[in-house]
Amino acid sequence: MQPTSTVERPPAPLAPNSRTFARAFGDVRDAWRQRELWGHLGWQDIKQRYRRSVIGPLWITISMGTTALALGLLYSQLFNQELGTFLPYVTAGFIIWHFVLGVVTEGTEVFIANEGLIKHLPAPITVHVLRMVWRQTLFLFHNLVVYLVVVAIFFPTLSNEYRMYEGDPILQPGLSWGVLMTIPALALVVVNAVWVALLFGIISTRFRDIPPVISSFINLIFFMTPIVWHVGVLNKVTGSENSGDNGDWRMLIAELNPIYHYVEIVRAPMLGHVQDWHHWVVVGAFTVVGWGLALIAMRNYRARVSYWV
Repeated sequence: MQPTSTVERPPAPLAPNSRTFARAFGDVRDAWRQRELWGHLGWQDIKQRYRRSVIGPLWITISMGTTALALGLLYSQLFNQELGTFLPYVTAGFIIWHFVLGVVTEGTEVFIANEGLIKHLPAPITVHVLRMVWRQTLFLFHNLVVYLVVVAIFFPTLSNEYRMYEGDPILQPGLSWGVLMTIPALALVVVNAVWVALLFGIISTRFRDIPPVISSFINLIFFMTPIVWHVGVLNKVTGSENSGDNGDWRMLIAELNPIYHYVEIVRAPMLGHVQDWHHWVVVGAFTVVGWGLALIAMRNYRARVSYWV
């Protein structure tokens, strides 16, 4: 009998591991390459929202203008502030806050709201996040029209040196070419908006209690953030001079609020304020840590989003 020859079979291919940082980075990279897709979808979202409206997206600007005007008039009287400097301060702060609010609230439900597309459209999940952030960025550009109108009205005041309130130890230099720093500041805020939506979107898809919890606390955060009030009022407490209280603990409360730093890096150059660079350091640190957490969440749970929605 002839010896039977044994044929060696090639080893079975290893199952690809979806839990890798390479796949997480690849998802973000592929989503950016498909910017025509999410750019078109984001623009269509705005057109659909204001379909059959006479003035269309201008309602965004009108709504922002009336809200900023009402808040500026009210709180300028409550805090005894000069309207020419306080109304632009409130307007700029509220425009940035509106962007942050939209990103956080819609970011928690970004995957839940796109359940149909996620299950039927073979695209990176980051596409849905970029679509939402792009839509909110378009809203932001519409709202900046209100800022331009307010600045044009109070330009004589804002173009010279001024103080935010009576007794303010800081003399603001006024509007200058430093206003161009608004561009990189807004870009940095938009970059942070992507990781916020990615991270909270994944967590909220798994735990559906997260969106209502965030919605419940977001209004509280608004009043804790220096938007309709200036941080200088924290040191102007009646009797603090006699009690030896210098207000440092009150300033600490404001400094521990991360949204305050995001608002300030954009608002300061918009109004010609003294730029405090520690805000940029804090935002830069949050950018690195936030993107790290978002990529970890993408690495571990990106493939499960389609099953959770």
